Amino acid sequence: QVQMVESGGDSVQAGGSLRLSCSASGYTFSTGCVAWFRQAPGKEREGVASLCMIGGGILYADSVKGRFTISQDNAKTTSYLQMNNLKPEDTAMYSCATSPLLLVPILLAEVYKYWGQGTQVTVSS
Repeated sequence: QVQMVESGGDSVQAGGSLRLSCSASGYTFSTGCVAWFRQAPGKEREGVASLCMIGGGILYADSVKGRFTISQDNAKTTSYLQMNNLKPEDTAMYSCATSPLLLVPILLAEVYKYWGQGTQVTVSS
């Protein structure tokens, strides 16, 4: 059984940094792609970043490009989302997702099979 668990969410002031972690059990990120999504209250879920294992393709949403970095550990069991220069508009529930069949990074939720429960990020001005 595949389980994805996010951690690292917190309340920070604008300009601060956080690193989110997504730990997988029953699964390794050796194939396919992992992605981070976020959803703020009353808003649509938004794809933030995606990283693919084969080829190393990475895709970022324009809203986070240059501020967020997606990565994984060498054991390929944990994905990270480093978030710098946080803004109030980054406030949301952040979730990780993965699909073993993807070959290119995609920021569409529908293509990801396994999801975590999410971790809350709150950025105050």
